[in-house]
Amino acid sequence: MTLAADVIAPFDEAGIEAVIREHVETRAPLAIRGAGTRAGLGRPVEAAPLSTARLTGITLFEPSELVIAAKAGTPVAEVEAELARAGQRLAFEPFDHRPLYRTTGEPTIGGLVATNASGPRRVQTGAARDALIGVRLVTGRGEAIRAGGRVMKNVTGYDITKLAAGSHGTLGVITEATFKTLPIAESETTLVIEGLDDAHGVAALCAGMGSPYEVSGAAHLPGEGGAPARTLLRLENFANQLRYRAGELADRLRSFGPAERLAPDDSRALWRSVAQAAPYLGPADRAVWRVSVAPTRAPGLVALLRDLALAHVYDWSGGLIWIATSPEGDAGAARLRALTRELRGHATLVRAPDAVRAAVGVFEPEAPALAKLSEKVRAAFDPAGVLNPGKMHDRRA
Repeated sequence: MTLAADVIAPFDEAGIEAVIREHVETRAPLAIRGAGTRAGLGRPVEAAPLSTARLTGITLFEPSELVIAAKAGTPVAEVEAELARAGQRLAFEPFDHRPLYRTTGEPTIGGLVATNASGPRRVQTGAARDALIGVRLVTGRGEAIRAGGRVMKNVTGYDITKLAAGSHGTLGVITEATFKTLPIAESETTLVIEGLDDAHGVAALCAGMGSPYEVSGAAHLPGEGGAPARTLLRLENFANQLRYRAGELADRLRSFGPAERLAPDDSRALWRSVAQAAPYLGPADRAVWRVSVAPTRAPGLVALLRDLALAHVYDWSGGLIWIATSPEGDAGAARLRALTRELRGHATLVRAPDAVRAAVGVFEPEAPALAKLSEKVRAAFDPAGVLNPGKMHDRRA
């Protein structure tokens, strides 16, 4: 891997510790990164870049125990390839941000954990956080700590493993992660119902998820450019089971219209595009929001944003809405967040110019009590405030 000359990239955990201690002494901030494929996520951080890209390698793999561990700079693709050889996978379907940001390189395990990057199968198996059972990280004190292990277990005090997932490098530099894995499904199919509007499409998704047929993907793609809308429900397991389950599910959903069944390869290709989201959101200069709300409220929210949303896609049975807006002004932040808050949801600005992300914030503003608690947790791990300062929230506000 080629790294820019200004990137600090130690070869081991001890080197990470040394760099952080040096920056604590001088109170000089650090911008934590892996391979940089998710660099556009979060508020801009002006600081010396510290990369884990050289911390590579799978450190533990026990197929019989369904456990794998890898250093933070290990490409996600390398871990997935090793698992595939044993007939296993990371069940949460890691989300790849490269199509959204038009970045190159290979997403790393550390970046996956730091952003809790989870794809369509999260609706069935949970997020990256739920599969993460152990983590090593170097705190803002320059101390390496280990949390969790090779099996699921209860903990006392801080659940550091869960805290690390989605912390965006603000609590510590992740150096290693351990995951619980699952077997790869023998086959899959997707039921496709065409022509539904958003309300009926999400209703069909909810009906499918409420069925006993173990739906592992539920997305609604509004029609664009004259193409019909498509409502997608994925089923995975043994081929002989899928024939029965797909037939029963199609029968249950017959009031929404006839359902086409996709062949396994066609189904996999379709969900790869759904997992990327970007193919359905239009040009790369648009701002992109990731909105979480109760599925039954999602179509109503989008209807209220018709003049703001340039494109949108529903995933997670409607519980996740990708919305593209103009990057001008606040990218629609004030109006979108006000409406989302009324529905008890939250919105994250996933893609926008640096100036917009710095001005309006990226993550949902925290309530005062929660902000105070978050600051206390952050101070316990990084008292000098040198790790990705301001990456998640502007603490000067």
